[in-house]
Order: sequence, then structure tokens, then C-alpha cells
Amino acid sequence: MVNILQKPILTDFLYPFLLIFFIVFAVLEKTNLLGSDKKQLNALISLIIGLIFVSAVFPKIVVGNLILFLSVGLVIVFIGLLLWGFVNKGEIAVDGKFKTFLVAIIIISVVFALIWATGFGGGIANLFTNLFNFLFNSSWSANVWTNFIVVVLIIGAIGIVLKYSVSGSSS
Repeated sequence: MVNILQKPILTDFLYPFLLIFFIVFAVLEKTNLLGSDKKQLNALISLIIGLIFVSAVFPKIVVGNLILFLSVGLVIVFIGLLLWGFVNKGEIAVDGKFKTFLVAIIIISVVFALIWATGFGGGIANLFTNLFNFLFNSSWSANVWTNFIVVVLIIGAIGIVLKYSVSGSSS
């Protein structure tokens, strides 16, 4: 029975089509973008967008990868909320700083998920590797970084001396 639901015709075409169709239809219904009480027009637009989406290969692969990331993320969030509910006796209250922290974590997670799902992670890793090799493994890099550290130390020493000489003379 489960093997029927894993057929390529379903996983490659029907499931992505239904996902995009229902998401676009829900967004159009909620925003009333095409007007209120326009269910047939919203359904037609959603059908067209879903069919266009299914005809392209790369977006289906990206959405499939994002669904994998989403399912793991939902399990992690569920376990975190479950543990938080046990500790706080069922009350879940989020203050300003913690809400900002959670939003930052969510944004970072979504960015990493998009980088991973689109396959750009390898290109970014190669970019950082090449940059690191250029900055630290070149024939000139030892002299440049030695001079840079000496200049930073001198600037730091001058800053410390000026700070304490100005504060010492005024008191």
C-alpha cells in the first residue's frame, strides 16, 4: 500500500503540484488579491501556477529539499516546545529579547536551508577555501600578516597610552 504512494508519478508531479496549488490558492484567498468571492479565478490562477511549477525541474528539486529540511525543523521545534512546556509548567511566554533571538535563529536557518536546497553550498565553501588560501597560504602572506599584527599592536598601545594619559591628567 505504501509503495503506491511512493511512485515517481506521484512524488515528481502530483505532490509538488498539489503543494503549490494549495499554497497559492490559500494566499490568493487570504489576501483577496484578485478580489473577494473570486474562488474560480483564484483556483484557475493556482492551477496555472502549479502546472508551470511542475513543468520545471529545478524548482521541484529545491522544494523537495526544503520539505526535508522543514520536516526535521518541525520535529526539533516540537521537541523544544515540549521540553519548554515541561520546565515552565505548560506556560510558554516569549519576551522581547528572546523573541529577537528566535527570529534571528529562524532567519539563519532559512538562509542555510535555501543555500543547501539550491546546491550553492559547495560554491560558497569553495569561495571561502580559495579566499583563505589566497590570504594565508600565498608566498607574500606571512610578511603581510606579521606587519599587520605589529601595526595593530602599535595602534592598540598608542590608544591605551592616550586613554590613560588623558584620564590621568584630568583627575
